[in-house]
Amino acid sequence: MDSDYKLYLERAQNELRLSKIIFQISNNKDFQLENLKLPIFDTYYSAVISHSYYCIFYCAKAYLLKKTIKTQPPEEHKKTFEELKKLVENGVLDIEILRLYEKLLIEADTLLGIFQLEKSKRGKFTYKTLPQANKEPSGESLNNAQTFFRHIYNLCNE
Repeated sequence: MDSDYKLYLERAQNELRLSKIIFQISNNKDFQLENLKLPIFDTYYSAVISHSYYCIFYCAKAYLLKKTIKTQPPEEHKKTFEELKKLVENGVLDIEILRLYEKLLIEADTLLGIFQLEKSKRGKFTYKTLPQANKEPSGESLNNAQTFFRHIYNLCNE
């Protein structure tokens, strides 16, 4: 199981990279038109939100596996969240997490807040709004995924 967490970290990193690429493509209309032959009005911000969420999900899975906690279907996403929540409540994930999110002024369960926020946005913005309306939330999702990935990567490699 020790090497399995590395596979999840690699998958998370891949989701993060894809999220960045999609965000850049959506922001660069000239690139879309000239290189990809896409309609100038197309954006893919909802995909940024979705891939950012999956980055966070796979990071959480990696960290749990590192702690020898395995989650599986059915309800794998819910189980993963609940197991991560237990680690925060038990003080396994400590105040260092808080320092990453000083701007949000919330307690040590910040890591869970980002995970839960991204999960809810995945549903809301993937299925209920037009892609063009998702630029701002997709940038926030991408930043959250980068922060979450960096933090979990460091914890897994201590």
